[in-house]
Amino acid sequence: MIEKYTEKGVITPKYYEQELRRLQTEMVKLQHWVKNQGLRVIILFEGRDAAGKTEMIKQITQRLNPRIVRSVALGVPSDKEKRQWYYQRYVKHFPAKGEIVFFNRSWYNRAGVEWVMNFCTEDEYRHFLNECPQFERMLIREGFILIKYWLSVSAEEQEKRFQSWMQDPRTRWRLTPIDREARKRWVEYSKAKDAMMAHTNINEAPWYVVNAEIAEHAQLNTIAHILNLITYKDLTPEQEKLPPREEKDTNYVRPPMSEQNFVPEVYGKAS
Repeated sequence: MIEKYTEKGVITPKYYEQELRRLQTEMVKLQHWVKNQGLRVIILFEGRDAAGKTEMIKQITQRLNPRIVRSVALGVPSDKEKRQWYYQRYVKHFPAKGEIVFFNRSWYNRAGVEWVMNFCTEDEYRHFLNECPQFERMLIREGFILIKYWLSVSAEEQEKRFQSWMQDPRTRWRLTPIDREARKRWVEYSKAKDAMMAHTNINEAPWYVVNAEIAEHAQLNTIAHILNLITYKDLTPEQEKLPPREEKDTNYVRPPMSEQNFVPEVYGKAS
């Protein structure tokens, strides 16, 4: 019997891995259903820096087919993109029928970092708040499934994760100049998030807030929520026994291994 939670209520590693495997298997079933039915699914993740958006998407998509499921994380807009219709750089990444696209941050940048950091004008900001609900209602009318998540973490947990990033040379790159400035503007970001949700929490595409204080809990809860939001059927092919492989050409001779450039086996037990 696997112990599920510690005395502090945190999921144990074994139970987390067990549930993650089970939920990822269901996500594979959902993926097949989306392709079979020609659905177009957009799932976007917003939240403060270090809220866990990147790792969340990695865990959701880990076992999925990259030809069906994609993750989009856009950088700073180019000069040309700045002159385009605001949504244009996002629309070109939208799913075709039979696809799922995850956005690691989305058009809501305008209501968050762009507004707080003065990267857009007040007119552009106000226009976004008024236009965004109409844009999303249009997507729903066009047949898209749009799911919006906000990952919520406390200031203390965010700071803990920032400090952890700095201690690990593999993650120091993640703490950007924008992140450093965000540490000083917690309240400003809070006000921006509240205004964003007040204007864009529409019935057709509501916001779902995820308690992300414990990353493992957040990941499992979110995957389970996605599976409950989209009705699907199990189209997993029946398991079959593969027949013995038949070699038709028995005259093939493999080229000498000495003529090939092998990767040095730094790891692995020598035979």
